[in-house]
Amino acid sequence: MRLQLALNVDDIDEAVDFYSRLFGAEPAKRREGYANFAIDEPPLKLVLFESTGDGGTINHLGVETESAAEVEQAHARMTAAGLTTSTIDETMCCYAEKVETWTADPHGIEWEWYVKQGDTEVMNNVVLSRRGDGTERPSHAEDACCA
Repeated sequence: MRLQLALNVDDIDEAVDFYSRLFGAEPAKRREGYANFAIDEPPLKLVLFESTGDGGTINHLGVETESAAEVEQAHARMTAAGLTTSTIDETMCCYAEKVETWTADPHGIEWEWYVKQGDTEVMNNVVLSRRGDGTERPSHAEDACCA
């Protein structure tokens, strides 16, 4: 597992240059207005979304797991603890095919637990199938995934 930090940035090229130098790594994936880094040390998935005027803000946080079973276990643990979660969805968004579930903290910061299963050319959220019994869906999970 590794922690995911998704940030909004004003200028994607400037941000990619900075974070490449900061972590000594190039993006694992780069699209217009989007970049993600799979950093080994420290274990971090850093995702950048170009969002002029929102630069320097958190888009969302997440935990990238190694299997769908770990997403299901996290979902079960969160719902058993009384947290509002989304269903467990198989989606295409943020240029990836994923199994994911979402929750939000008391301040509205959204957390995504997910496993990437492949690459796609789709940025906006497309739900392929839904499983689980989440009672409410945090806004990111229902809207444009992570943008």
